[in-house]
Amino acid sequence: MNTPPPTRPAPAGPAYRALSRRDALRAAGAASLAAGLGAAGATAAAGPALAAAEGGDRPPAWRIDTHQHVLTRAMHDWAVEAGLLPPEGGPTWADWTLDGALGTMEDNGIAAGVVSAPIPSMAFRDRTTAERGVRLCNEAMAELAADHPTRFGFFANLAVLHTDLALEQAAYALDELGADGVILMTSADGRYLGDPAFEPLFAELNRRRAVVFVHPDSLPEGGSGIPGVPDFIADFLFDTTRAALSLIASGTLDRHPDLRIILSHAGGFLPYLAGRAESAARQGEGLAPGAVAAAVRRFHYDTAMPASPYAMPSLLAAAGPSRVLFGTDWPARPAEEVGVITRDHEADPALSGAARQAVDRGNALRLLPRLASRLRA
Repeated sequence: MNTPPPTRPAPAGPAYRALSRRDALRAAGAASLAAGLGAAGATAAAGPALAAAEGGDRPPAWRIDTHQHVLTRAMHDWAVEAGLLPPEGGPTWADWTLDGALGTMEDNGIAAGVVSAPIPSMAFRDRTTAERGVRLCNEAMAELAADHPTRFGFFANLAVLHTDLALEQAAYALDELGADGVILMTSADGRYLGDPAFEPLFAELNRRRAVVFVHPDSLPEGGSGIPGVPDFIADFLFDTTRAALSLIASGTLDRHPDLRIILSHAGGFLPYLAGRAESAARQGEGLAPGAVAAAVRRFHYDTAMPASPYAMPSLLAAAGPSRVLFGTDWPARPAEEVGVITRDHEADPALSGAARQAVDRGNALRLLPRLASRLRA
């Protein structure tokens, strides 16, 4: 495989030596894009091959990666122009290349990746920026999928702070660009997804039986501020949990039964607090009895926590293998780390043969018919 160009050197200074990517972008004047993309120091370069045998052969391409990010050159240039990335240096995940993506996929037995750009909603507060930025990002991802139809699908961005615009963007992405679904960040302007402001958008997405990929951001009130602990380690998971509980408590899930919602990073803490929620319900506190347990079985989840080997048994017990999708979080996780977590996934004793086939491929084919049709062609 071709090796992507080396990462650009970051300017000297403490801001660029901080642990989280959010801090790195704050130094350039905008933390919002960084908050959506994950761990610090990730590189888009493909790492060592995940050997299928002692001879170093690559594993057969089989898996479908539903949690993979992208930053094409056009998207990168727009982010710099919008002040979301510095013109020089910056986080290494911003050095996305097609060769790096395909190489990482081939090294880890990934047949296709569903790419997304988790740009926090506040980056699109300004309507003009929202119009141009969302269209550019969605068209760039659509072009990638059109150029490589059996290797990539995509989840389209929406400017949720502008309801009329978001509805137009959803129609354009799903009807004309061929998006496999949409990506929604967990909150916008301090409001989680169950807020009434987002009801018209969810009603339309339900009408379309759309797939909604929910991705975390930093907590609306700011990160935990624990020295040495970047926000993506725990705050992102808490943020996803809050968004899921908001969708449950607001009745959004009940009103829109045809929504197919994927929670990033194995659902945050949601599958593991259902018992606590049920205990509270029996005491007349919180949500109605059974509401959280039912919702846990309604959502879909990706393995990009990563789930193996620690969380997978609990996730499978709570939601069942038919609701779990393979995900890597590349390039927020560097290629070398994708190899490690994929090997852990392969060795996870919680996944039987049938369950593993469902998680690695079958569930994604069922949930994403457009991508499935291209893979089967």
